[in-house]
Order: sequence, then structure tokens, then C-alpha cells
Amino acid sequence: MATRKKYDRSLPGTRELVDKIHHGIFIDEGSMVAFPLCFPGATTQIPADESRITAVCSGPHHMVYGGTSGRAAHVFVGMFHGVTGCVVDLGMPEDTSGTAAVCCIKDAWVAACNGPAGGQLFRGSCQPVPFDLIQEWSFSLPPMERIGMPVKGERIVHAVPDGGEGLLISTTSRLVRWSGAGASFGVLSEHAEGNRMVCLPGGVVLGLRDARSVWSWDPASRRFEKSAFALPQTIDTSSGIRWAAGNAGDVYLGDSVGNMFALGAAGGDARKVATAPLKPVTSLAATADGRVFGTCGEGMEHFLCYNPATGKIRDIGMAVSIFERRRYGYAFGDAVTGRDGQVYFGENDDLGHLWIYFPALLPVKRGS
Repeated sequence: MATRKKYDRSLPGTRELVDKIHHGIFIDEGSMVAFPLCFPGATTQIPADESRITAVCSGPHHMVYGGTSGRAAHVFVGMFHGVTGCVVDLGMPEDTSGTAAVCCIKDAWVAACNGPAGGQLFRGSCQPVPFDLIQEWSFSLPPMERIGMPVKGERIVHAVPDGGEGLLISTTSRLVRWSGAGASFGVLSEHAEGNRMVCLPGGVVLGLRDARSVWSWDPASRRFEKSAFALPQTIDTSSGIRWAAGNAGDVYLGDSVGNMFALGAAGGDARKVATAPLKPVTSLAATADGRVFGTCGEGMEHFLCYNPATGKIRDIGMAVSIFERRRYGYAFGDAVTGRDGQVYFGENDDLGHLWIYFPALLPVKRGS
């Protein structure tokens, strides 16, 4: 039986090497908080086998809304702005076990959930600011409304706001639009690939028509363009894609083999800009300074940071929280950027947590 060679700590550089191994495997840039899916010490946490976070979005009052998957689906709201600091379970969409997307439209949230009968939409009121002038917290759980089934018997893959009061919904075979009223759905395309979409700051929505082209929806003109952008031959969409939209109109796409592509604000076809440390890319979110943060890999996922200013992508390690709750997180289902530059990552694992990542600041370039 082979024996391991021990490090000789008396040798020069050994201590530095041990520190690099010890700390470098986890996040080596910024800080992370793993927050449980409850109001700690006051409410019951979402059950472990119902807590895989598969969807998050930004909502009114700088709150983050999300949905879980597992034995049953839940919709929740996370409040971390001002004096708040909790996650509230808003309820369980009936007869569902998975959440494909959660979107906020005006003062309402809409969850796209899947169950044995197919995909359905559910709606509820967004939470108001939960405290008064003497900071006494209170929460309300208004009833959840079932809207309907976009395509009977088909699973929902994703949903995003359509730039108005409705949603664009991607099922396994169709692209459907819901106007925001009633339970009627209109089919925009019967040939759009069932995959994730992205809503740009101006309201334009992009998604995959097939593995080689991107469609676009312009809410102002209500124009649907089947092939707005071409994709490189190297793209792999076999296990899904992830999008991130920046404030300047730049759009990034991560594919199944770790490739990252950019669609510039000036238009034009997509171009490859980087390769993620691991494959596939599992989540992406762009911050106000132009950087893109995300996760990649399988099982023990790593965090990545792509800086378009340098054109470089970095592996910044695996998640470990040293605040709120000591927690190691390895699988993530979705991400969204918060009001103050923090990034919320939904842990796609049993006993999932809402991870809050505070990126390190970029170094300041000082004049000579």
C-alpha cells in the first residue's frame, strides 16, 4: 500500500503552498453568505427535499423572488435590503414538483411550474416593505391564483416578462405569449427550441430558434423575428444554455460545453469570447460594472468571473459561507443581480440555500 508523501513545512515556500491549497479551492475573491429558506428563529424552513432552487428573479422593493423543485414546488421571497433579512415561503403551487421560472410584473409575481399534467402558471401579489416606522415586521400571504396551462400536457422550460404586462413562455415545442389577463395564450412560434430566454433592459427578449440562430421579440412593435442573430457552429445546446444581460445592452450566453458567447449592444452575430473553467455553464448574471459572474461544472460546481474589459475568464473557486450559516454549496440552478451589485445564487440541492455573493471591487487605476 502506497503511503502519501508529507509536506516538509521547513522547506521554503511550503507554508505558502499549504495556504493556497487550503484557501484557494474555495472562493478567493469576494464573500458569500448562505441564507436558509426561512426567517431564522421565527419560521419553519422549506423542507429539505422540496428546496432545490431552480429559479430566481429581481422584484419590487429590491426583493428577490424564487421557486424550488423537489417532492413539491414552493415560491418564496427573499428580503435583504434595509433592515430586512429573511426568506418567506409564499406557498406551494398545487400539483407541481418543479419551478421553471419566476417573473415579477408590476406588483405581482408569476411562477411557471411543472407537474404530472404539464406546465402551469400561478400568480400572487408581491410583498410590500415588511416594516413600519418603529420597525415592527409583519408579513402577509395572499392567496395564490392558478392562471392556466399554456400548452396542454407540455412542460414549461422557461418564462420571462414580455416587455409589457405579460410573459413569453417556452415549452418543450412552442413559444407562447400570455398577455397578462385571463387564461388565454397565443402561439408565437411552433418551431422555437425549448430553452431558456433573456429579457434585455429595454424589454427586447431573445431566445433560441434552433442550435444555430436566435429569435427576438420587440414589445414596442410587437415584432417577432425568427432569425435575428446567427450562432457559431461550435455552440452546444444539448443540456441547456444560460444567459446574462448587461446594462449597456451587451448579452452573454453560456452553453453545455462551457463556451461563452457575446452578442454586442451594436448587434451582429454572436462570437465566442471565453471558455468556462468547467462544463456546462449552469448560471450567469451580469453586474453594473460589466463583469459576468456565474457557475459551471457538475456536482461540485465552480464560480467564474468574466471581465469583458480584459477578455479573460477566471475560476474563483467553490462556494463556502463563513457568515450566517457555515455551508458548502456545490450545485446552483439560477442567478440574478441585486440592487447594490450583489449576486443571488439559488442552490440546486437538497436543503438548498439562497447564496448572496458580494464580488470584490475592481482595482482602481491611478494616474502617475
